[in-house]
Amino acid sequence: MKAILFKEFRSFFGSPIGYLVIAIFLLISGLFLWVFEGNYNVLNSGFADITPFFTIAPWIMLFLIPAVTMRSFSDEKKQGTMELLLTKPLSLWEIVNGKFLGAFLLLIIAIIPTLIYVKVIYDYGLPEGNIDLGSTLGSYFGLLFLMASYTAIGIFTSTLSDNQIVAFIVSVLLCFLFYFGFQGISNYQALGSFGKTINALGMDYHYKSMSRGVLDTRDILYFVSITILFLSCTVYKLKSYKL
Repeated sequence: MKAILFKEFRSFFGSPIGYLVIAIFLLISGLFLWVFEGNYNVLNSGFADITPFFTIAPWIMLFLIPAVTMRSFSDEKKQGTMELLLTKPLSLWEIVNGKFLGAFLLLIIAIIPTLIYVKVIYDYGLPEGNIDLGSTLGSYFGLLFLMASYTAIGIFTSTLSDNQIVAFIVSVLLCFLFYFGFQGISNYQALGSFGKTINALGMDYHYKSMSRGVLDTRDILYFVSITILFLSCTVYKLKSYKL
């Protein structure tokens, strides 16, 4: 598994992909938080609060992560190296986990520089340090779990086609469905109290819960379950391809 992980990680930084992912994420989030006028501008809000970053980050990642993962298996199929990959002395789970962890590690590196945002707000708050560190820490944990779920979805969709654009589009649609789709459906008044149950099936519900600074095991189990579900689907798809 380590060989696959390092191979994936090196491939990201052996080409412009890794650098572009980090640069695009930091550029878009930085522009919204510090430059563009609007509800997400920290300087104009009047509060020492990093919440706007955690509000826009899932939407940026919704497009960025599928762009990272779309080549994971679709490129192997297109290049004709899938058979070679599957004949390696590794289990399917090790191959899938290697691909998953390689992409996830790149994304972790992408969000590390955003700690500078926290430092700036911490230093310039009145008084200094006037920031809810518990909520900030919980939001970072929530973002990590959300990224893991997005990545698992992206890895799975990359097995569906040898066309990277198709994999990208399907991944974006699935991530959107799980992040916002259930919440949108739950807003229908005809559903009544059942709407709350549907809302709880969405990532946004659990992500916001973790952003309050309370790490509830139900929220953690939700994201872990989604991640394992789509990684399992990936393994199943590879089994059918192997046959």
